[in-house]
Amino acid sequence: MAIEKILIANRGEIALRIHRAAHEMGIKTVAVHSTADADAMHVRLADEAICIGPPSATDSYLNIPAIISAAEISHADAIHPGYGFLSENAQFAEIVESHGIKWIGPKPEHIRTMGDKVEAKRTAGALGLPLVPGSDGAIDDVGEAKAIAREIGYPVIIKAASGGGGRGMKVVNSEEELETQMQQAGSEAKAAFGDATVYLEKYLGNPRHIEFQIFGDGNGHAVHLGERDCSLQRRHQKVLEEAPSPVLATAERDRMGNICAKAMADMGYRGAGTIEFLWENGEFYFIEMNTRLQVEHPVTEMITGIDLVREQIRVAEGKPLSFSQEDVTFTGHAVECRINAEDPRTFMPSPGTVTWYHPPGGLYVRVDSGLYHGYKVPPYYDSMIAKLIVYGQTREGCLMRLRRALGEFVIEGMKTTIPLHQRLLEEPDFQNGNYTIKWLEEWLAKDAE
Repeated sequence: MAIEKILIANRGEIALRIHRAAHEMGIKTVAVHSTADADAMHVRLADEAICIGPPSATDSYLNIPAIISAAEISHADAIHPGYGFLSENAQFAEIVESHGIKWIGPKPEHIRTMGDKVEAKRTAGALGLPLVPGSDGAIDDVGEAKAIAREIGYPVIIKAASGGGGRGMKVVNSEEELETQMQQAGSEAKAAFGDATVYLEKYLGNPRHIEFQIFGDGNGHAVHLGERDCSLQRRHQKVLEEAPSPVLATAERDRMGNICAKAMADMGYRGAGTIEFLWENGEFYFIEMNTRLQVEHPVTEMITGIDLVREQIRVAEGKPLSFSQEDVTFTGHAVECRINAEDPRTFMPSPGTVTWYHPPGGLYVRVDSGLYHGYKVPPYYDSMIAKLIVYGQTREGCLMRLRRALGEFVIEGMKTTIPLHQRLLEEPDFQNGNYTIKWLEEWLAKDAE
């Protein structure tokens, strides 16, 4: 059945992105917002807007009863969660569907499985995805941990099963450190996520972070849309992403992409998802799966010409994928810069009022942002205020266009990370695609000396 009205359970640029795709499909939108976001662009443009609480995300964007009430009041027949907030909350997905509202996302059981890192690793292995050597699941016995570590070799890493963002994560270089670090990781995980469960893996010294975009129809058909290189990270947070990766050959891309697509087809996966890997010395190692749209999805859209949000909506309506694997072609190169309201050197948040705003333009330049002149960037949420996405027929041409676009981008009234991206573009290592997940932090540390 066709969707007629979508409630967008999110804010900022992703809410605007979903609104635009919906309107292009002739679908009405409902914006929900906190009191702090009353003047946000997606709220202004939506067909209807409903306030769901005060600024705190806990009381608004994470308030499930308020969001469901808003959907019922507005007679929305579907909910799109975007990314972050409730997008990977299986219980929320179940509640949405129990109210007879379409969930524009994966099946709740798949969200739950892939949200538990131990279960995700077990499932990935069973589906034929290559794993990092380590424990088969949760581990709480120090003796068993030592035996596994001896077998796979030090260094190893202890990770929180329910974790993310680097919390509950400890690198162990020798057997003498193992017991203490396990205890510390468990304590951190308990404090951060309410779950002390940890597991153990081989620690990869200097890998790249490469992820594959997949899409399934929920009925045993799935395709991949190539990879993105997300290795430029600071404190486990992505800063810049590009597609395709500068280091993958076509044969390697096809082989790994097909493995991912088959795994998702076998799983019966529905909608958009991203399978993330560490890549080192030509080998892929599964780390996690995100059962949602990614922040960096635009670079995939740029090189494939496929609108991922439109496809999410179609699949939620029960339609088959609008393309086959044979229809997917990869053309050119795309880079996304995440623009944050932060000091570009200290990374301290810098919310404020936009006193001047001039986004770059021109052929193959895309800006995803809810900013406008006079808008007050609230201090309560993630600091990302814009995404600059640039396409070129070659990587070199793409970087030339990106340099020009960054030079045109004006956001005044607060500090932003635009200067950081401009400095990155001048680095030979980046220009040559010669970087790993450690490169950016090491470069920033040298820069601060």
